[in-house]
Amino acid sequence: MNSLSTVSEITARHILTENHAASDYFAAIRELVTLRSQATADKKEVLQAAIDRIYGLLHEEILTNRAAPVTPVTFGTSGWRGILGKDLNIFSVACVTAAILTVYRDMAGDPALSEALGVSNFDEMRQRGCVIGFDNRFDGATLALAAANVLAEAGVKIYYAGEATTGTLSASVLERNAAFSINLTPSHNPLEYSGFKYNAADAGPAAPVITDRITKNAAAIIAEGASPLLPNFARLQRPLTEIADLEPENALASWQSLVRKNVNRHGLDYDSIIMDFATNPDLVVVIDCVHGAARTNILDFFKGLDTDRLIILRGDPDVTFGGIAPEPSSANMAQAIKTLRQRPEPFKLGAIIDPDGDRIRFTDGATEISMNQFGAMAYHFLHEIKKKKGMVAKTVASSNLANAVASALQEEIFEPRVGFKEFKPVLDQALVCFEESDGITVIGHTPEKDAYIGLLLAMDMVLTLNKNLGDYLEAIENSFGTYFPGRGGVEVSLKGEELLAALAGLEKYDVGAEVRVGNAVKRIREVITIDGRKMIFEDNSWVMIRPSGTEPKVRFYVEARSGNETELLLQTAQSMLAEIGLVA
Repeated sequence: MNSLSTVSEITARHILTENHAASDYFAAIRELVTLRSQATADKKEVLQAAIDRIYGLLHEEILTNRAAPVTPVTFGTSGWRGILGKDLNIFSVACVTAAILTVYRDMAGDPALSEALGVSNFDEMRQRGCVIGFDNRFDGATLALAAANVLAEAGVKIYYAGEATTGTLSASVLERNAAFSINLTPSHNPLEYSGFKYNAADAGPAAPVITDRITKNAAAIIAEGASPLLPNFARLQRPLTEIADLEPENALASWQSLVRKNVNRHGLDYDSIIMDFATNPDLVVVIDCVHGAARTNILDFFKGLDTDRLIILRGDPDVTFGGIAPEPSSANMAQAIKTLRQRPEPFKLGAIIDPDGDRIRFTDGATEISMNQFGAMAYHFLHEIKKKKGMVAKTVASSNLANAVASALQEEIFEPRVGFKEFKPVLDQALVCFEESDGITVIGHTPEKDAYIGLLLAMDMVLTLNKNLGDYLEAIENSFGTYFPGRGGVEVSLKGEELLAALAGLEKYDVGAEVRVGNAVKRIREVITIDGRKMIFEDNSWVMIRPSGTEPKVRFYVEARSGNETELLLQTAQSMLAEIGLVA
């Protein structure tokens, strides 16, 4: 490979000099990252230099682009996500920040809005302030600075956390009694994405009564290019040192304080768990940070513990994630599994954490444990081992293993639509709240999904029970039944009302309808429509199809009662979408 000629060909194909709008920087970056992964050491340097030059062009676009986002601002189940430069830049982030302030300015006389915001007026919001952070994405600090300058112009106190995880930022809101938080992150989305998460004073995902107004306000401000709450464009990159009412925030310290404070509610003694790990030579822990925000404080989570039994994978900064989709997936778990299998310790715990630290998945080197299983395990552990009483909460797309556990324990089950904000009604009642996409929290903790609380739970399980997670899961399944969940998704061109109209074609799969699954025919016993369409068969296996709230995708979830049927159910979901014309 002639590196210089290859780089020239790639850049010529995707980049037009001095024309950001017509240049596809990420198409070029993706090709170069792929080549970098295959190159020899000397050629890696050439390719990395080319990648850095393109990121320099992207930085210029982020600083100068004042066009409307290519994809309009829309807050879904977890904020707004879009392409860096084209959608998220200092102008659009400033406009969305001004849109949030506009919600507070206009809240007078609206009790429902005031309750959702958790403040009584604009002045209270200013005094209580905002926690700001970002994940490892390119130019996260640049975007956060733009948001901070909008807040500063409005006289809002700022707690600046820098690069931090979603769970720790949520804890900061509670510990600081802040009015809200802004987190520049698209969670687990690919390298070209950035995102904007807003949490109100309860530190959890905002209610629709707020996000609908943010979306509306943002559209108006972007269209006009101005707002009384939007500073002069030149001031959006005023340095942090020039912002008077700004205080550095150690988000992990706030997280640690919150966990310690509520130990009587959830039973997780943070300091004892870390000490038990430090003194137990039989447990090795492998944490894969996938280059994300967790890498900045995972050692501090373990209190600076110096032991070869704590292994950090992908703990270096890389905004390209090595070209992978940075999510807690089976494919991405391979490195942790390989590392654990080479260790001599009898007890093994591996975890992979997504870029903003709100999702986590586990392995013991032999068994992979997704949140579908781990959420049920966590509930059983808190209820039966920690002797805490209360319901379990899980999204309708999550495994029914937790349902079986709760029913056997004669406890209630709360099963809302997908989205962590849907757990708000039971946060003070449910011992565990979790969703199939690897998010979890516990009673007495933040209302936001948090990888770190999941990690603490997993460590406590292994140390308390003297069992690997796979053995604990096997014991639970022997008592409550086996469930085999799976999920998939397809990109679609339709969106909004057009997509919903197409998905309405699934209504033919109603109670009593017969559906072919492999060589078998199953009859639908029940249909749940609180979030898309969940079709439950007579043997308790099921298929659920719903539109994504954050991406141009249709997602499908399945659960079989035998291991060899999961893939067949996934194929059935694809066939259903083909029958209504959404996929080929």
